[in-house]
Amino acid sequence: MAGSKARRSPLPQERQRDPDHTRALIADAARVEFGTHGYAGARISAIAARAGVNVQLISYYFDGKEGLYQAVSQQWAQRQGELVPPDAPLPEQLRRYALEALHNPDGVRLLAWNGLEYTAPESPTGTSLFAETIDKLKALQESGHLSAELDPACLVIMLMAMAMAPTTLPQIVEGVCGVDPRSPEFLERFADQIAALAVSLGLGPASDMPDVGPPAEPPT
Repeated sequence: MAGSKARRSPLPQERQRDPDHTRALIADAARVEFGTHGYAGARISAIAARAGVNVQLISYYFDGKEGLYQAVSQQWAQRQGELVPPDAPLPEQLRRYALEALHNPDGVRLLAWNGLEYTAPESPTGTSLFAETIDKLKALQESGHLSAELDPACLVIMLMAMAMAPTTLPQIVEGVCGVDPRSPEFLERFADQIAALAVSLGLGPASDMPDVGPPAEPPT
């Protein structure tokens, strides 16, 4: 992979940097670059320039472009796991996923690029992440709150696709709604609408939605 061939120890002045701070600077810059261009289109030189570091430090800390991409992807997977409180109702979970386009747009774009560039089932996303949600949907079916005609796994996919629509279908949003799909006003309204739809489907009565506060900001 590009970026892994340039291997040398950092210069003395570079070793004086705070390693954790440097890694964080590189990871932050990489989220923007990968989120904008995907893996194939991202350039290590652009990441280094945005982070304000020597390009060799990317090889030193992350073993090149592929290692950096994996590290950033793992951070996003961790972010997904921390996005909502453990006992948040499904409508609130969906609302928070939709609001990621406002609070963490680079992470959502990275997830979209993961899908566009996905070619092999070596590291599929969501196998364990959404297993609990699927179990909750099955329990709702058994209790009669959710239609038995719905496939829980397919429903999870459809709900996630819906939550990501402002990022994956911005031209449709602007054409249909006549608004900037990235505007805070639209994203907040869209997130509330997804939660309302989830309530109407039987995924959780509105009266049971606790005051869990706004989504946590992603770490910087």
